[in-house]
Amino acid sequence: MFTIEHDFDCTVITLVDDGPAPLQEDVAVNAFAECVTVEQYDARTDEVQKITLSMAQIRDLAAALNLPEGSYVLRKPGERPGEL
Repeated sequence: MFTIEHDFDCTVITLVDDGPAPLQEDVAVNAFAECVTVEQYDARTDEVQKITLSMAQIRDLAAALNLPEGSYVLRKPGERPGEL
């Protein structure tokens, strides 16, 4: 299950683990114009753990979800190797 909320400066997607036990804490994905953060409460430390991904990292992650094992570089159409 997941929810989507549009705030003033970002979109918040909350992923709820509603499968069979053991369940994990909810994951909050905050999409800003310049980056995306992923947050999850860690009961062991009693803190919220947060990572920040650039938009380029999000683009690469989205592409990687549909590719086989390997190493890849995404290029714009017409861009030659070595031009990043």
